[in-house]
Amino acid sequence: MQEDAAANPRLRLVYDGECPMCRRYVRWQRIRKEVGELELIDARQESEARRELTASGIDLDQGFALQIGERWYHGSEALHRLTLLGTRSGVFNRTMYRLFASQQRTERLYPLLKACRNGLLSLLGIDKIRNVKPRR
Repeated sequence: MQEDAAANPRLRLVYDGECPMCRRYVRWQRIRKEVGELELIDARQESEARRELTASGIDLDQGFALQIGERWYHGSEALHRLTLLGTRSGVFNRTMYRLFASQQRTERLYPLLKACRNGLLSLLGIDKIRNVKPRR
């Protein structure tokens, strides 16, 4: 039986695969089964999604990107949307829901998360995504 594309839209998350914080987040984040399957894409790898986002002017150093259907969300909006798609099972997912289910709270907290990510990458000597040639 073929699933209806409207009932299960395309879900893709483009994140920084070199960032320990980002890797841990995508490993622990769980979306509800009825939402569909989330495709995880490392922004440092060559991909259709990375080319599409770059062409659209989306800076992946400023935040990850989430595609739901045909629409892309970036940064705090992507985090908020992903949180709403997530399960409430487990301490991590319940905590994420409490923090980021509110769009306004997510917008206030996201700059802090981005600063932590950038500081961590700097401490680890990891270059920004835009300065790295995508790996195949």
